[in-house]
Amino acid sequence: MENTSYYLLTQLSFVVLSGLCLFFIYLGLRKALVLTGVEPIRRKRIMTRFVAGILIWIGMLTGLSVSGFLRDFSVFPPRMLLVLVIPLVVVVWITFSKGFTQLIRFVPPHWLVFLQSFRIFVEILLWWLFLDNLLPVQMTFEGRNLDILTGLLAPMAGLGMMKLTRYRTVIGLVFNVIGLGLLINIVSVAILSMPTPFRVFMNEPANTIVASFPIVFLPGILVPVAYALHFFSLRQLLTQPVGLEKKQTSNKVNTLTTP
Repeated sequence: MENTSYYLLTQLSFVVLSGLCLFFIYLGLRKALVLTGVEPIRRKRIMTRFVAGILIWIGMLTGLSVSGFLRDFSVFPPRMLLVLVIPLVVVVWITFSKGFTQLIRFVPPHWLVFLQSFRIFVEILLWWLFLDNLLPVQMTFEGRNLDILTGLLAPMAGLGMMKLTRYRTVIGLVFNVIGLGLLINIVSVAILSMPTPFRVFMNEPANTIVASFPIVFLPGILVPVAYALHFFSLRQLLTQPVGLEKKQTSNKVNTLTTP
């Protein structure tokens, strides 16, 4: 593969952007745990498990991509499904877990929306890959990928949820439905652009770059972060009001403090 100036910059940018997204989630989780009043020892245990899980997953993505294991699209089902399915199962499990339901009460609703702004940068990186002829046009905003709209709408929706509290739920629901729809669209286009038996988009290049390091962080980290934020936000908006007052914590964190 020819390493052009765009590609080298894109590689570095995927690493930095993935790291920043995970770091902000780490900060948000730590802040929420503090607000719940979880004992410091148990809070440290939760954070340690979170960091360990992330590091293990990054190690798996790195090993599978560097070894070339993911780049074999001749097998069925495609090996890339591992990268797509594993985080989806984990995120869905977390979203509906009892402990998380308690925790999400202490996260300001607009935080989960503002963070979606990172998708603007994802779309720029995808465009750079296209300019280097490493990605098919349909996966960019010049083709069938409109996901950049989610990133552009995020600051406005987040500000609306923060200022117009009376309409917070409506704004949040509309934003999340639109964002999820656009995300499902591009993920579908990406899968149908891979050189598999069910490939639909036959224009070249095929979507194989996502199996390479560190572009594998796109389907393995950035896409899961995007739908996780949507799932978490919807869970919060549809189940219970947000409570940030510490006086509420004493009777509401039993499940979080279970070893």
